Amino acid sequence: MAIVSAEKFIKAARENGYAVGGFNTNNLEWTQAILRAAEAKKAPILIQTSMGAAKYMGGYKLCKTLIENLVESMGITVPVAIHLDHGHFEDALECIEVGYTSVMFDGSHLPLEENLEKAKEVVAKAHAKGVSVEAEVGTIGGEEDGIVGGGELAPIEDAKAMVATGIDFLAAGIGNIHGPYPANWQGLHLDHLEKLTAAVPGFPIVLHGGSGIPDDQIKAAIKLGVAKVNVNTECQIAFAKATRKFVAEYEANEEEYDKKKLFDPRKFLKPGFEAITEAVEERIDVFGSANKA
Repeated sequence: MAIVSAEKFIKAARENGYAVGGFNTNNLEWTQAILRAAEAKKAPILIQTSMGAAKYMGGYKLCKTLIENLVESMGITVPVAIHLDHGHFEDALECIEVGYTSVMFDGSHLPLEENLEKAKEVVAKAHAKGVSVEAEVGTIGGEEDGIVGGGELAPIEDAKAMVATGIDFLAAGIGNIHGPYPANWQGLHLDHLEKLTAAVPGFPIVLHGGSGIPDDQIKAAIKLGVAKVNVNTECQIAFAKATRKFVAEYEANEEEYDKKKLFDPRKFLKPGFEAITEAVEERIDVFGSANKA
């Protein structure tokens, strides 16, 4: 399967009661790990770059080309969308021109009317090139590339207005946050999600801040209309834990490990990237998208 836009497989997820994972990447090996997991599970996925990650990796063009080349060289057969996560207006337009197959325009920090108008512009330019569009109303809690929110509940009328712009899937706050969840987090407001999906029947909803939400709540949200779940922090934590464990083992066996040349970054970082693959596979199982490619 070639690299594709995301609207068809996310619509299929919405119609059939499962969700597709949107997994953020941070470098070459991270991308390989996500692709390995998706291929092993025969699951459609979105590989996402935030604005910050794209800058770190060398720009949107490099990210797009990297993912394309890996899909080809690794013989990936599942549908893969190259997606911009939480993009400003200008970044969304740049990614459309560069060749991303899906973009998120995040104007949630703007006045509603400006958010809606800019979303319409993004939709027009994106759909002309066969690119799928995600947009957001309300704000997702936590922080993502300087956009800060406190776990709000997206206004239902705002959500309806955003769907009317022609977007393909909608991010809307239901008490979720980016990053690790605090001990006093009250959980997802599934009652609000139910009202939201009743207001936009059959429309795919995106759950941001998917890392750390209890699996039973994620599955309940999927039953209520969530068709895409974003994952970033969970993979970062898995990588960090596995790498720290390896470093501790290295320090305890330094002479032996040096003889084996485990200081080679390809070996030194391998446990961390294997942990990412395992984390992605586990999330795919929870979302129900295995064998849906």
